This record gives sequence, C-alpha cells and structure tokens, in this order.
Amino acid sequence: MNPVPRDGETIGEVMFRGNIVMKGYLKNEKATSEAFEGGWFHTGDLGVLDRDGYVIIKDRSKDIIISGGENISSVEVEDVLYKHPAVLFAAVVAKPDSKWGEVPCAFVELKDGAKATEAEIVAYCKKLLPGFKSPKAVVFGPIPKTSTGKIQKFMLRDQVSSAKAISA
Repeated sequence: MNPVPRDGETIGEVMFRGNIVMKGYLKNEKATSEAFEGGWFHTGDLGVLDRDGYVIIKDRSKDIIISGGENISSVEVEDVLYKHPAVLFAAVVAKPDSKWGEVPCAFVELKDGAKATEAEIVAYCKKLLPGFKSPKAVVFGPIPKTSTGKIQKFMLRDQVSSAKAISA
C-alpha cells in the first residue's frame, strides 16, 4: 500500500481506483472485498515505475517463484527461453523443492523439426541468467492453452505438484 520509487527496479503491486473501475464481482462479496482492500483495486500484477512514471509489468503475483528467499520472475525466465532457436512456446512455474522451497520448472514446446535436450536448455539459460533463476527441470511437450492461445499455467502448476506427490 506504499508507493514505489520511479527507479525502474523496485517492484510493487499494480493498483488503481477511479470511476471507471468495476464495482465488484457479481454475487461474490468475498472476492470483491479482497480485490478492493484499502480502497484500491488490486490487479495481481507486479510492476515497476520508470523515471517518466510509466508502469512496466514484470509478472503476476501468483507467478513469482520464491527460491531460497530470492524472488524469481517467471516472465524473465520465459523471455530467455523464447530466445532459444528451438523454442516455440515456453512457460515457467514454481516446482516444490525440499532444499529451496521452490525452483523454476520450464515447460517447453519445440518448433517443428527442432531438437533440444534438458541439459542444453538449462545451459542456455545459465548463460543469460544467474544460476538460481535458471530452470532446474525442463518438461518437453505440448503446452496447454485456451482457445485464444493463452497458456494455462494453473494446469502446469498442477502437473509439477502432482509429480512431487507421485515421487514422494
């Protein structure tokens, strides 16, 4: 609920208020009160303010991975994955880890005819990201999407949590 400096680095939650904001969620008072806590609409987006006052969205709050006390933006890791020449689609979610709490897990859909290994993808990421931000696991295959092409991260989160339960 405190403003962030216009330094382009300090992350805060994107919130707004005004007469063009919805009144609330239909027949869901609990969700409405949570979304409008403190008199501001909480978007669930995390962003920074640049020197000119522009908001740059960095990630969704539920997509931040907390690994060993460090915050990792899934979008930052995905941006690196999309630069790999074999990657068509990529998504990164938190995978439970006994030592770090959570670690990045990448889901990768390769371009037609392209080949890549888990070790190759991880090494590529380590060249462009600090080691703790690089994926600790890579899952290859089709990534679930909506009819409009939006990646369904909730399904990927379920998949890595289910994988942990099976191996325990």
